[in-house]
Amino acid sequence: MEQEATTQAADLIDSSLQKIGISDLSFLSTTVLQNTVLQWIIALFLFLFFSVLLHGGKKILISRLHTIAKKTKWKIDDVVTLSLKNISSFFYFSVSLFFSVQHLALSNVISLGIRAIFLFAIVFEVIKIVEVVVKALISIKFKKSDTGAKNLTVAVGLIVRIVLWSVGLLLILSNMGVNVTSLIASMGIGGLAVSLALQPLFQDMFSSFSIILDKPFEEGDFVVYGEFSGTVKSIGLKTTRMEALQGEEVIISNSELTNSKIQNFKKLKKRRIVFGFGVTYDTPHKKLKKIPAMIKKIAKEDALIQMDRVHFKEFADSSLNFEVVYFIKSADYTDYMNSQQKMNLAIVEVFEKEGIEMAFPTRTVHLVNQV
Repeated sequence: MEQEATTQAADLIDSSLQKIGISDLSFLSTTVLQNTVLQWIIALFLFLFFSVLLHGGKKILISRLHTIAKKTKWKIDDVVTLSLKNISSFFYFSVSLFFSVQHLALSNVISLGIRAIFLFAIVFEVIKIVEVVVKALISIKFKKSDTGAKNLTVAVGLIVRIVLWSVGLLLILSNMGVNVTSLIASMGIGGLAVSLALQPLFQDMFSSFSIILDKPFEEGDFVVYGEFSGTVKSIGLKTTRMEALQGEEVIISNSELTNSKIQNFKKLKKRRIVFGFGVTYDTPHKKLKKIPAMIKKIAKEDALIQMDRVHFKEFADSSLNFEVVYFIKSADYTDYMNSQQKMNLAIVEVFEKEGIEMAFPTRTVHLVNQV
């Protein structure tokens, strides 16, 4: 097929020269750098032909994809269109140059150089396309403002570049006649040594991926980790930074977070509260029976409180103890404390009106006269 294209190009060139009045075509047989002038002209013609063909094909294909993209809700066609738009002119130049000189007699150095440029251009464009696809998929999965997604994009892009460039360079060297077997073995040993040395870094990096993808917590969440509690400020590739309640910044490695128990209070819809109080033993039975109704009435006055139960729980050493269980319909700790304070003050006020005394630790000593 290549010979047919070359023959057709030669006939086209001959007829074109004759049309412009050049009838003596003997100069086309003149040898320049091991090839005739005609062969050099054919190479130039093929170079221009492939360049126009590739650029024109790109514009037509992008136009068709734009039409399809308007009719669908898929994101993949937008990604493909963006990938085609990002193909550089260097790629078209390399491909056109490679295919236009295949019929020429070139030195080994020049042939290897053109082949290396061609393979390099392909590897470079493949890496760019993969990066565009990765960024697009991450942006679809996460919000644009998500810092974790940006870190994931950077990290995955770096890994993709390292892997593809390693494979691509080996492919280029192999096609240029270099024995890459020993090089692959050396890279394997070197990669093992590097991976062992950077094992903690890799653990934190992959833990970061786990946090970003699984989302046990996000930026802005209030979490408790061991003895630390605070608001998550940023999720990095190696560490996560929290602002503690006291105001200081706590920095924790991602691998520690993924291997530990974490309480995330942002997921809290309502808070269950259990508290108790005691009254003195001399409180009359009738007033003891009124206490649960008093507490429930107090709870109704607070819109955030959802009462569960109030019970006379036990006979303690120096008090008659009641247990109260209710829910705060808010995840905010300050809302809970405000409601609890209002309830405590209301209980004190009601008990004062009813003449009910709160118990405190006392001890009664009975002396028996045995005389």
